[in-house]
Amino acid sequence: MIIMKKVKTLISFVLLITTLHSFAQKKVSDLTLVYDAVINTGTSEPKLADAFDGSTTTIFLKSNLSRTEMVSALASFTTIYNGQTGNAVILEEVNGQKLLIKMNADNWKEKNKKYADIKFVDSTETKVIAGYKCKKAVAQLNDGTSFVVYYTTEILPENMDFNYQFRNLKGLPLAYEVTQGNLKISYTVSSISLNPVPSSKFDVPKSGYREMTYDESKKLGM
Repeated sequence: MIIMKKVKTLISFVLLITTLHSFAQKKVSDLTLVYDAVINTGTSEPKLADAFDGSTTTIFLKSNLSRTEMVSALASFTTIYNGQTGNAVILEEVNGQKLLIKMNADNWKEKNKKYADIKFVDSTETKVIAGYKCKKAVAQLNDGTSFVVYYTTEILPENMDFNYQFRNLKGLPLAYEVTQGNLKISYTVSSISLNPVPSSKFDVPKSGYREMTYDESKKLGM
């Protein structure tokens, strides 16, 4: 009888912890994230600095679909990704030139091979970003480089494949670093919306762009 009571007590405790954890996490299918970019190191590439300085990156998520828009004063880059098929489309607008690059699942993996075996090592450091508690982690890449990311588990997209480099992260990245040449760019979320995202956001333009394949874009060094 005493053993049965202990078992029931243990089960009740496990159920309580599971319930509290489920309340702490919120899974969503529709999500809009806006990141602000700040260049904090490097001065040897002023043109690249100008291209990123003051830029914003907006990510629209709807189930398996994602749309990532990076907009600056000099250029804009948009990636539309289908997590179900693995296919992607990149739209580039630079100096009045508009390009549309189509990629299949293999192309997408090749383009992101730098992050293929990325590992995240958690630390005890935390901070609050946009009202969400975040944990600090250090991302370690195969090439020996690393960067810092702050992520939250309080809100989680149903599909974590929207950003290849964070697909194995245990939460949603709200602040992180990216290295471009000699520049280090810090991205931090400035706003989060849980409002429904229109399906039209993921439509691929049928005109107005010069279309090319992924292999063709590689030949041009893109």
